[in-house]
Amino acid sequence: MSEQSSAPQPASERCICRDVADHLRELLLPRSEAAREHLRNSRIEFLKAIRSLIDERIAHLSADGQPQGAKVPVE
Repeated sequence: MSEQSSAPQPASERCICRDVADHLRELLLPRSEAAREHLRNSRIEFLKAIRSLIDERIAHLSADGQPQGAKVPVE
């Protein structure tokens, strides 16, 4: 595997998409600790919401009264 160097590349080899993504990342990174903490907490709450939806779906599927398995006669 080749490692990428952090040396600037000539203009003909630079990727405009990479430059735009790096610029957006710089703009959107929270500067204050309070903002970072708020975003961290919001990610945790989002994952908890997804977990809740999954738990509800499991409960719904389990309560449908579908047989858990079928008995198969063995000779």
